[in-house]
Amino acid sequence: MSASEVFHGRTAVITGASSGIGAGLARHAAGLGMRLVLADIAADRLTALAEELRATGAEVEPVVTDVADPASVTALADRAHERFGVVDLLVNNAGIMSMGWSWEIPAERWDAMLRINIGGYVNGIRAFVPRMLERGEKAWVVNVSSVGGMLPSPLMAPYSVTKFGTLALTESLHHEMLMKGAPIQVSVVTPGSVKSEIFRAARPGESLPPEVTAFNGHLQDLADEHGLTPEEHAERVFEMVAEGKYWAIPQPEQLFPALQPRTDMILRQENPRPPRG
Repeated sequence: MSASEVFHGRTAVITGASSGIGAGLARHAAGLGMRLVLADIAADRLTALAEELRATGAEVEPVVTDVADPASVTALADRAHERFGVVDLLVNNAGIMSMGWSWEIPAERWDAMLRINIGGYVNGIRAFVPRMLERGEKAWVVNVSSVGGMLPSPLMAPYSVTKFGTLALTESLHHEMLMKGAPIQVSVVTPGSVKSEIFRAARPGESLPPEVTAFNGHLQDLADEHGLTPEEHAERVFEMVAEGKYWAIPQPEQLFPALQPRTDMILRQENPRPPRG
């Protein structure tokens, strides 16, 4: 079945929805005829997106949310159920980026990335999955990881750590749903280059080593020149999830050529090689 057949008329909650990948997912979900609960900590951007989608006829409930705060995510779940009565699809997407030498990134930045990029997903699962289980009908949980969740990178240690953690969390949840015999499909998304501001938002200050600034600029240039638009990315993701895929890999051409050599390296117990960029 197509994504429009699967998701039309259903209710989606999307975190980190005000920009980038999240906004692309929200726009595509609206185009599929879904009812939307959009969560983000950036109130102004969230309001603007909600107004944009309402102008197209979509039913949208924007909820300013700090995903790192369990109470805030519980309030999001309460609002979603009060407005629409049910949540069919949860997309955990909210995340932040930090770059630098792993030993120089401030402790508070490490903590923020762990609380948002991992804790935010845990809070989403804890707030929404029990209600999905109680309802006992078809539902979906989609966690957004990254190719960086399979291919660790220098100068991006907090991001790699949290995206690897997302893979572990998601696969654990998948197996738990199977153990319970629950009709909840779990999927993990591994975006490659997507046109967004994630690297500009994490751009290091001039006081940091030039290697960090140069690497950041290189990654942003790759995203600008070769990345999917957020809307193109969203279309691929929704189709894969509608097909029942656990692995929603929208850009296999960017992941697979590096994944097999990494697997071979592990099997041969070889030392890691420098990443190709």
